[in-house]
Amino acid sequence: MSNVFDKYIKEKEFLVCVDSDGCAMDTMEIKHRECFAPEMIKTWNLTEKEEYILNLWYDLNLYTQTRGINRFKGLAETFKIISKEGVEIEDLENLLNWVETTNELSNNSLKRAIEKTDSKALKMTHEWSLNVNKSIEELPKGEEPFEGVKEGLESLSKIVDVAVVSSANGEALNDEWGRHDFIKYLQVLLGQEAGTKQYCIAELKKQGYDTEKILMVGDAPGDLQAAQNNDVRYYPILVGKERLSWDRLVNEAVPKLMNGTFDKEYQKKLITEFNDSLK
Repeated sequence: MSNVFDKYIKEKEFLVCVDSDGCAMDTMEIKHRECFAPEMIKTWNLTEKEEYILNLWYDLNLYTQTRGINRFKGLAETFKIISKEGVEIEDLENLLNWVETTNELSNNSLKRAIEKTDSKALKMTHEWSLNVNKSIEELPKGEEPFEGVKEGLESLSKIVDVAVVSSANGEALNDEWGRHDFIKYLQVLLGQEAGTKQYCIAELKKQGYDTEKILMVGDAPGDLQAAQNNDVRYYPILVGKERLSWDRLVNEAVPKLMNGTFDKEYQKKLITEFNDSLK
């Protein structure tokens, strides 16, 4: 896991970590509605309560305090809830156990668990995850970045080191960021294969940045958690106000970070605003 950090080159005094889906790239809605949720219904043949299960998935993954959780955690949470509603998911215990105990929520880790347990639920989860990746690849290649992201990255990269820290699949990240020619603004592009967001920020901290000179930019409570667990600052990209959020990041938050006025009061204001934006 660590080799990507061994090659890391710190160039500037400050580091801004940026999440990808729903933060820089306008890809969350389409991925959940066209890929994650339909493939779940298909793999587990959940047509009986389809509408209820789909709405539950969207709530968990897009509109509430669990927005942006890892795909496998999202699946486990959905199944936990629907199994209490009488929808039977065969061998659910093995899936829940893997999600709770694995140190790497990825397809490779899942494959290793299947070799050990021969679990039906894990095999179906692996099949679902691969089908999700395939359907994401087949999505129409639209204008994915939010307004203001290109200009934001361009100006930020001149004054701070920028790293993408995402729980998305690495190949998809390389494709999306490469297609828009954004990789040139980055020191590193980290997807789920590099480890959790919390782990990635911790490893980046070790590259010689002072804790108070690191900012995590995200749109989901998991991003806030990863920042807080590493004692670094957090800046939210608000759902539905992405352009405004990016403008403020560049013109207000990063200048405050750099001149030492990104204080507890300012942080509290940002977090309150963020929590209020997710029902």
